Formats: sequence, structure tokens, C-alpha cells
Amino acid sequence: MSEGQSQEQRWLLLIHQLPSKPAYFRVKIWRRLQGIGAVAVKSTVYALPANAEMQEDFEWLLKEIVAGGGEAMMCEARLVDGLSDTQVRALFDAARDADYAEIVKEARDLAAAIKTDATSEKHAEARSQLGRLRKRLADVVTIDFFGASGRLTVEGLIAELEALLIEDATMTKEPKKAAEPGELKGRTWVTRRDVHVDRIACSWLIRRFIDADATIRFVAGKGYVPKEGELRFDMFEGEITHEGDRCSFEVLLGRAGITDTALQAIAEVVHDIDLKDAKFNREETTGIASLIAGISMANAGDEQRIAEGASVFDNLYRYFRSKRG
Repeated sequence: MSEGQSQEQRWLLLIHQLPSKPAYFRVKIWRRLQGIGAVAVKSTVYALPANAEMQEDFEWLLKEIVAGGGEAMMCEARLVDGLSDTQVRALFDAARDADYAEIVKEARDLAAAIKTDATSEKHAEARSQLGRLRKRLADVVTIDFFGASGRLTVEGLIAELEALLIEDATMTKEPKKAAEPGELKGRTWVTRRDVHVDRIACSWLIRRFIDADATIRFVAGKGYVPKEGELRFDMFEGEITHEGDRCSFEVLLGRAGITDTALQAIAEVVHDIDLKDAKFNREETTGIASLIAGISMANAGDEQRIAEGASVFDNLYRYFRSKRG
């Protein structure tokens, strides 16, 4: 079981009924709910993780609803049947991933515009736009309670934008070099729990090509403090994570200094599933995406997902090897 999954999750539920008119009041309350990061578990029931700060947010909103002629009550709950804690966390992640996807689209459009027009005027305009994107990212991060994976893509793209806008080329960060032989062996690898395609693929790569005896730990997406000797992958501020428009699998492949063309092909598949940008548009991508989605839905445990995902990537690797031959 992943670290932290055995702890009982408590939820705050706001149950409310709004007057049919005025319409603007309904829109106002909906926007307030979005602003504090609440998600709907039923049509008139919204949830937040239970803590003092979230309770205060709901209390203010409850007063606002009652003052506007509506009805509302708040309770703290533990889920027993029906929706599971994992499913509710997935609702929060999906909501935040949708927010991140909007920022990703704007960041990609801005990067394309900068590459098309490299004038100083365009750079000045782009810096202003980049500042607004950073602010939007910060706002979403504050309500990203469980560490949705979309944040990594946004941070990688914003870092790329910042590099594009650096006027002095000497200030540009040099790409990180491949690790020295043995540097990646005997380490404890740490990643976010509830693994999906990028983390499953990275875990397979680690145990298949880097360190067969590697220990992999799964932790909460937010607030984890790394211990000495640990390597974090596909995590915020991790040692190996998204860089620019590259997913963590691509970065790990480069850091390990592996040039196997079959693994490069797998990296392209993982990239397109994870970043959803159709950059490589390989014909195998759709099928692999469906297989990984099925594995994630059928298995709650991270080790189970990685074990079944390993079979998928083993077969995909053999396929690309034979195709190359």
C-alpha cells in the first residue's frame, strides 16, 4: 500500500439549495465554489478535504448562501459506501487538470508566437503574458489539494518560456548531463502515488534498464520532504521530472544516458499520452493509452499498476526492437 493511503480521509460536505432567482446569484455561488477548489460529488453537494482552512471557506460560503435566500448545511464525513476516497481525489485531480490544460494551451501558443517573432517588442509582450500565466498557475496550485499530474506539464512549459525570453544567452541553463555509471543504482526512488502512464513507464525503465533491485516508494503528491539518498521522479521539484515539453520518461532516459531506439520510440508514445499534444503521433499511442487506462481503473495499488504496466511495456519494447530489426 502506498505511503499515506492507509490514513483515513475526512471530507467536508456543503449541502445547499439555491433560490431559482436571481440567476446571477447562482452563478456567483458557482464561481465561489470553483474559486475555493470544491468539487461536486452530487448536484447540490460539494466537497473539500477536511481541515481548518477549508472549513472556514465553507463557513463563509454557507453564510453567503443563507443571506441570499438559499439553504445550506455543512458536515464532516467519512466515506463508507458508494464513492471511495480514491474516486473523490480523482474528481479533484480532474478539475485541476482541466485548469492546468487551459494554461498549457496558452503557454504553447505563446511559445509558438515567440519562436515565430523574436523581436524585442514581441519579447516584452510575451514577458507580460508569462507573468499572467505564472499568476494563474499559482492560483491553481493553491487549490490543487492532491497534486494533479497536469501541474508538471505547466511548470515544464513555463520554464521553457522563461528560457526563450532570456536575452543573454549566457544565462540560459545548460541541459543536465547524463548520470555517471552507477550513479542511479542503489538509490531509493520516490514518486507520487496513484501512478499513471509516465510514472508507470519510469518505474518500468528503472527496474528493467537502470537498477533491477531498485526500491520505489509512493508518497503524497504535496508536502513530501525527501530523505537523503532519495531520487524523486515525476514530482514537483523532483530531481527527474518534466523539463520543457519533455515528460519525465524522456528526461529519465536522457539522464541515464540510454540511446536505445526502441526506448526512444516508447518515450514518444508515453509523451503523447501524458502531455496530450500529439507531438509524435505514433500509431501505437491510442492502444497503449487504453491499456494503461484499463490497468489504472482495475488496480488501486501502485505496485499492482506497475507490475501490470511492466508487461505492457515489455511487449511494446519487443515490438519496437523487432520493428527496428
